[in-house]
Formats: sequence, structure tokens, C-alpha cells
Amino acid sequence: MSELVLHNLAAVDSKDNLSRAGDMTMASDDVLHVDGLSTHFVYKRRIAKVIRDVSFTLKKGKTLALVGESGSGKSVTSLSIMGLLKAPGRVVDGRILYRASDGSIIDLARANNRAMRKIRGKEISMIFQEPMSSLNPLLTVGEQIAEMVRLHLPTNKADARKRAIELLRLVEIPGAERRVDDYPHHMSGGMRQRVMIAMALACEPSLLIADEPTTALDVTVQAQILDLMRRLQREIGMSILFITHDMGVVAEIADEVAVMYAGVAVEQAPVRSLFERPNHPYTLGLLASIPEANQERDEQGRRRRLTAIPGSVPSLYNLSPGCPFQTRCGLAEVKCGEPVKLESCGPAHLSRCWKTREQA
Repeated sequence: MSELVLHNLAAVDSKDNLSRAGDMTMASDDVLHVDGLSTHFVYKRRIAKVIRDVSFTLKKGKTLALVGESGSGKSVTSLSIMGLLKAPGRVVDGRILYRASDGSIIDLARANNRAMRKIRGKEISMIFQEPMSSLNPLLTVGEQIAEMVRLHLPTNKADARKRAIELLRLVEIPGAERRVDDYPHHMSGGMRQRVMIAMALACEPSLLIADEPTTALDVTVQAQILDLMRRLQREIGMSILFITHDMGVVAEIADEVAVMYAGVAVEQAPVRSLFERPNHPYTLGLLASIPEANQERDEQGRRRRLTAIPGSVPSLYNLSPGCPFQTRCGLAEVKCGEPVKLESCGPAHLSRCWKTREQA
């Protein structure tokens, strides 16, 4: 392992205090600003560069969607923000600036475990992808919600139970007074997901991270969950970092979009701009793979096959210095083997592709 990597990893271990607000700046309406985030997994002297130089900003009351296929680094980005990475994963570079409820700015990448325990659940909450594996099967849903309330708010057991019932009503679970004593296995997948949302909203956080909260749900329940999240966002005024691989969900809920591939953001734009004027070849491939209701038919009347992106995501242990998508891109040339930066290709629109920028 190189001396530079060892130095960086040692620096991470030594970061046990919060950075002072005087060293950092954020716009007044920024809730979260990720700047040059890099997260590596080191195993048996091999380094997997899972996140590389990722930057984005989330505004107050807005929704930013991180989108990309499995293995693109979306969930690792969220775990890096929450400080929930487990060995061998480490944040080795970058800043994660968060504006706390008292107005102070905290670099979450340098916050110690004690500070993060105060922030998680109260200031920043997370909805995990699979509620059945996230909820404790030995405790009722009411006990689990009440535990979150008592952990962060000065309240007694009776008031925490009342708050749990209020939260179940808030997420539109019928018969909340009765269902508060149910165990997770007594509920459907959609109900369990609502319980997870109730737990996440227990302390009215300013930032909610939703890691594919609708993946395992049917389309009807999915629509209900998305409508619920939008309504609660308006009522509470929270910001949402929404992680998904579904471009249809992105169009439904997001204000801004960051498209990720092999650990880097290849395109960032307002949601309307991304769908109307996609720039990066990977984004074009994702959009082309979406089935349409009025899909074209061939001469025999058969529906045309969906467009598929050839190949697979490259190994994160052996990445080239150039565009990570070059081995799957139909526009690739020799120049694609050179490093390329995320640069402007239109108003508030960024792309990591020199060729499509020139064409634009």
C-alpha cells in the first residue's frame, strides 16, 4: 500500500473533533454541501475506489436524486454522509458540510462518533432500503418509534408512546392506536416502509436520506409512498436526498439529479433539464432503457426491443484514469482514456464527457 494512502487513512482515524464553522462557507439556503468526497475500501492491500471526487449541494426544502445502476456508489455515498461506514470502508478525502438546526456548519467527514450520534436521527435521518431487515423483529413498531423519540427528545415513556401514535397517523397507517402494538411481521411491506418513515420523521429532521425506499413495493404502494414523502416535505420543510435506480421515480420526486457511474458523478442538472437535454452517454443509455406506454412497433407489429447498455460496471480495483464509461460507450475515442472533469454544458447543467460537451 502506498505511503500516501496510509497517510490519508491515518488522518481519518485522527479526526476526532468537529471542524470550526469559521473554516467553512455555505450559501444561506444550503443544507448539505458535499465537496470532493472520496471513499475507499481497503482489503488485503487492495484499494477499491468506491467514491471518487463526488460533489453536490442540497438546498433547503428541495429533493436531490442520486441515480445510477447497482454498484455506482449511491448507497456508499449516503453511508459516508451518515458516518455509518464499516471497515474496510473509509472516507479518505473531501468535506461533507451540514448546516445544523442552530445555524452552525459541521463537517460530517471529520465529526467524531459522539457528535454523529447526536446528529443521526435528530438532525439527519435515513430510510433504509429493506424495512424488514432494518426493524427489530422482537420489538413492536410503537416501541421502536418511541425509542427514537426518547433518545433525542426530553420526554417520558407515556408521551413517547403518544408521539409514536401521532407519527403512525402522520404516515397514514389506519388504526394507529391499535397498530402501534403490532410487530413488524404483522405488517405488509408498504406498512413497514411507512413505519420506517415515521421513525425517520420522529424528531422532524432537516435532512432525510431515503435509500431506495420504494424498490420492493408494487407500483400502487410506491405512488402512495412518494405522495406521502412529498406531503411531509411540504409540511415539515425538510430536504431529501433520494437514492434510486428508477428514472421514473426521479422524474416524479426530484428537483435536482446527480447521475452516478462507477463511483463518480457523470452528470448533474435540474430534473427537467436532465430529461429534456441529457448530455452524458450513460444518462442517454439510462433514459433509452425506460419502457414507454406507446412503444414503437416494427414492420411485423412487434414492439421494438428496449435499448440496453452493453457490458458491465468496471472493477473498482482497477480503474483507468479516463472516463469510467469508455468501455461501454458507443462514442468512445482515444481521448476518452484521459482524465475528464465535471464541467458546464448548459445552465446549471454539468457533464463529465468532453465529446458531448463539444457537440452541445
